[in-house]
Parts: sequence; C-alpha cells; structure tokens
Amino acid sequence: MQDNPPPLTDSRLHALQVAVRAIAELRPAVAKIRRADRDLGEQIRTALSSVALNAAEGNGSAGGQRTARFSTALGSTDESRSALRVAVAWGYVTGSEVAQGDALLDRVGAMLYGLGARRQ
Repeated sequence: MQDNPPPLTDSRLHALQVAVRAIAELRPAVAKIRRADRDLGEQIRTALSSVALNAAEGNGSAGGQRTARFSTALGSTDESRSALRVAVAWGYVTGSEVAQGDALLDRVGAMLYGLGARRQ
C-alpha cells in the first residue's frame, strides 16, 4: 500500500493536489524507467516535482509571477507527459502502467491553463 500525503484543504490548491496524486500514481513506473534509463527516469522525476512545486509557488504569487509560475508548471506537465511517452516508445514501461498518471497530468494541465498559465 502506498503512503499518500495528507490532503490539502485549501481548494485553491486543487491543481497541486492532483499533481501530487499523479506523482504517487507514477512512482512505480518512474522507478522502473529509472532502472532501465537513469537519465530519463531522473528527468521525469525532476519534471514531475517541478509541476507540483511551481503550482504551489504560483498559488502564493501575484500578477506576472503567478502567471509565470503556473506557466512553468504547465511546461513541466507537458515535459513529464512527453517523457512518459518516450519511455513507452523505448519499451521501458507499457502504456497501461502510465495511463492513470498521464490522465491526472492532463487534468493538471487543464487546471493550470484555467489558472492563467500560458504556453510560450
């Protein structure tokens, strides 16, 4: 059974909550990817962490900094999803092993866009 972090109670942090759920969901797949390709596994781990951390930072920011942090989080979401596709293409994991986490990341991306993130 996975240890899940305690839920955040502030509804403004819903994107962060879903990002953390995605990390927990993808943790076994990322570990498997890292065993096959250390660099790709670390890149995914870093990108996933960036999604959550920048979403949290954006929530505590205002104006242009808020938009910039949410935009960075969105970029990291896109990077994470692309890296997972690369891992599937290399055969390190199957699509079904990352499908649930990818769906959560898709939700995070939509929420970040709604919060003002802009694709560069």
